[in-house]
Amino acid sequence: MKYVPLGSSGLSVSRICLGMMSYGDSPSRRWQLDEDMAEPIVRRAVEAGVTFFDTADIYANGTSEELTGRLLRKLFARREDYVLATKVYYPTGPGLNDQGLSRKHLMAAVDASLARLGTDHVDLYQIHRFDPATPIEETMSALHDIVRVGKARHIGASSMYAWQFAKAQYTAEAAGWTTFVSMQSHYNLLYREEEREMIPQCLDQGVGVIPYSPLARGLLAGNRDRDSERRTLRAASDALADARFDTHADADFTVIDTLRAVAAEHGLPPARIALAWLLRRPAVDAPIVGATKPHHIDDAAAALEVTLSDDDIARLEAPYTPHPVLGHS
Repeated sequence: MKYVPLGSSGLSVSRICLGMMSYGDSPSRRWQLDEDMAEPIVRRAVEAGVTFFDTADIYANGTSEELTGRLLRKLFARREDYVLATKVYYPTGPGLNDQGLSRKHLMAAVDASLARLGTDHVDLYQIHRFDPATPIEETMSALHDIVRVGKARHIGASSMYAWQFAKAQYTAEAAGWTTFVSMQSHYNLLYREEEREMIPQCLDQGVGVIPYSPLARGLLAGNRDRDSERRTLRAASDALADARFDTHADADFTVIDTLRAVAAEHGLPPARIALAWLLRRPAVDAPIVGATKPHHIDDAAAALEVTLSDDDIARLEAPYTPHPVLGHS
């Protein structure tokens, strides 16, 4: 495993982050694993040197945070030995103030997350989306107070337009408040719209990028094909993948076909090549990898050692065509 600072902060993270959305108890996501099934996979990640773990209060109705906290306490000797990230924004209850980025919800949500995680602080507290209904001054002031009292060490953001991110950062800087150290973007070989504005902004401002869905919800690992065959339980039941990726689009499957060809030439699985490409993109610190089988961890860790030539990279990138902006709501 390799380790890097997260953006321009002093927080060291493993170059692979394990996404914990795959674990928990949610009837609508049949592919999620319970704690007994998740433990050997998380243990494999820890043995591989992964120290960075990302969850959210909305995942599996909060059970992902509960499971994450229990497993990390079991697998690490000290709280200081791992980096724990969670997120806030989406509804976690029926009330009008059970969602969004108001001061009321942020203060309640961070305490609820800490209770579920079984810790007194998270290392990275992220806003899951931009909240147009709340003044940005209110959000950034509340996040600053959460850091100031020690409930979070750093703050991050996820999936928004570059102008929204710039507005939030400027507001915090102007007031002397805590600024974001990371951006959790939707970014992979099939979706590269972040390269237009968000990635350059993060590079300029020293913000670390921690891409989610690095394998396009399994498409880059081969969980579907051109004739719509669904090869895994997740592929057959993941409505969000259906919404975000047109699995009949010739352009997307041309990218996938090229990925498979490059992978075959290297004698490696396509997932490993797709991750190797992403790990070498500017500003990317740690792709957030979802794993439901032990070999998913092995592929992710091994991607750090893959060498792609300039020709490999050019071939992988050439078939891409512009996509509608996805994932900001």
